[in-house]
Amino acid sequence: IEVAIRSYNIPFEWPPEVQQTVDTLKSEVLDSDKAGRIDIRHLPLVTIDGEDARDFDDAVYCQRNGSGWKLYVAIADVSHYVRPESPLDVEANNRATSVYFPDHVVPMLPEVLSNGLCSLNPRVDRLCMVCEMDINAEGSVLKSRFYEGVMHSHARLTYNQVGTILEEPDSSDGIQLCEDFADRLPELHELYGLYQVLVSRRKDRGAIDFETVETRIIFGDERKIDAIVPTERNDAHKIIEECMLCANVATAEFLSRHKLPTLYRIHEGPTAQKLENVRSFLGEQGLQLMGGEDPSPSDYQQIMADIQDRPDFSVLQTVLLRSMSQAVYGPEEKGHFGLAYEHYAHFTSPIRRYPDLLVHRAIKSVIYSAKNNDFDDVGIAADAQAPELRKAYKYPYDLAKMLVLGEHCSMAERRADEATRDVMSWLKCEYLQQHLGEEFEGIISAVTGFGFFVELADLYAEGLVHVSTLDSDYYQFDAAKHRLIGERSGKRFGLGDRVLVQVSNINLEERKVDLVLVSSSSKSRDKLRPKKGKPKSGSKRDSQDKRKAGERRKEADRRQGSDKPKVKSRNGARKKTERPVKAKSRKPKSSSELKTEEPQELKSSQPLKRKPSKLEALKSKQVKKPLKKINKVKSDANSEPVTPAIRKRKV
Repeated sequence: IEVAIRSYNIPFEWPPEVQQTVDTLKSEVLDSDKAGRIDIRHLPLVTIDGEDARDFDDAVYCQRNGSGWKLYVAIADVSHYVRPESPLDVEANNRATSVYFPDHVVPMLPEVLSNGLCSLNPRVDRLCMVCEMDINAEGSVLKSRFYEGVMHSHARLTYNQVGTILEEPDSSDGIQLCEDFADRLPELHELYGLYQVLVSRRKDRGAIDFETVETRIIFGDERKIDAIVPTERNDAHKIIEECMLCANVATAEFLSRHKLPTLYRIHEGPTAQKLENVRSFLGEQGLQLMGGEDPSPSDYQQIMADIQDRPDFSVLQTVLLRSMSQAVYGPEEKGHFGLAYEHYAHFTSPIRRYPDLLVHRAIKSVIYSAKNNDFDDVGIAADAQAPELRKAYKYPYDLAKMLVLGEHCSMAERRADEATRDVMSWLKCEYLQQHLGEEFEGIISAVTGFGFFVELADLYAEGLVHVSTLDSDYYQFDAAKHRLIGERSGKRFGLGDRVLVQVSNINLEERKVDLVLVSSSSKSRDKLRPKKGKPKSGSKRDSQDKRKAGERRKEADRRQGSDKPKVKSRNGARKKTERPVKAKSRKPKSSSELKTEEPQELKSSQPLKRKPSKLEALKSKQVKKPLKKINKVKSDANSEPVTPAIRKRKV
């Protein structure tokens, strides 16, 4: 982990001025800080998080409101303690995100804030930003308002506890939990009822639900890995996810309404090239993605429903995921393709995401500029009307600053993802060392010009079967159809094929797992042969065949991006060339590299000529400072993500 932190240039040391600021902070919220805020301490707000969570940045409460509901989402008020341009703010900006490694966190904020003053810990008063929403029986948010509040968490619940209470109330654990949290049962059941309506509305609007498998490491004695297990999601996870989505959408609409320069969460649709590739592959499977040149989220949702019961569902879903674009931060309001939202921003995790902190500051600028409640979407406490308590707040950001901040935060997010994946790859390699020489069943999870990756069953780890270890043949790489094809044998290795492999070598330094194919379910095709015997050597047909074979080999070499001769199999006559140490440009991204919440980004297609917008004009004039190059540790053998046990799953 230490190597990854330094290799990816992740800031991890606190500057002296930050430490000096932290030393002045009190352990509890001051009474003077509570003044001028709306008091919601009477509301039985609760936090619902993972078993090992330490920083609680959101609390929820739901009550009936006629035929619908009133939902309160209270978020830690980090902006009260982290003021613009302060030492804390400069360092939070520098880090931009908390980085969650297995059993280790590099936080965006010092622990005094992240686990203390800002964390919505149980049975203590905390400052918060509140999004209060009126939701009708169909799941539509009719009205929302934002305000500064002071709250008191009435319980710290876990996903497992709430899941058991709601899904298994008659089990022995369920009965005990219902007794322990009897006072909270009415609100939990209201949350569950609201969640079911929100899920139905999610389907109606066409949001894409990818069923990705995330993993975590279980450590034993002396920090040796005992197992790699999938993280289980129950309805409690989904309840919180839907509540956070409601608040994020309400936030984006609020910011759009007040025309503030801020950061939105942007996820654009797939590009023409990726659409062509995914449609080519789906066509081979007898499937079709509807929507023409501009498919909607509903079109993706429909094909996901079509493949739900197929045995190759996981593979098909992976291909669909890879056609998605990467979500980024920016001041342009482009909506969120995967979630099927026209407006979307991040509001719910300011303890661990800098864009959320910026959004809180934007909301506060509206609250502080409101006079005599002239905005119906903000709330102001009665004592806040007193002149001495009205705060002079100048919003310190413009469009140009937000453009730079958006690019920086997007970079920091990618950096964190790459670092955590690299650590997970190393840990998986270490774990597989005890299985050297063993055979495992697996599924081909990615195909490249130099071989194919195999996900080992029940181990949630990937390894590479290099093309040089295959039977004597030359293999052509068909990128559009995700397969390798033997020139002479016609043998095919494609995405989703089941194979039996042996773990042959592990390189911890390069994070590589080498596999050798034992057997496969891949298909062969008989090559067409002339009806009348072979042509004589030197004949016209013979020379044509040789020329075509040479052209095919050159084309294959070009596709692999190398001037070296094509690698022939180990059993062939040609001497085996050196194995590529790193083929970053050819490394496919697995579905797990994308958050369940948001798939990955694409560049937009060439626009028609038109007058540039204000933001586009600003972009063209702006001189961007190049980001510091990241000295990435080599990693080819695995593209599995990290989902550590202590990481909280938040939207």
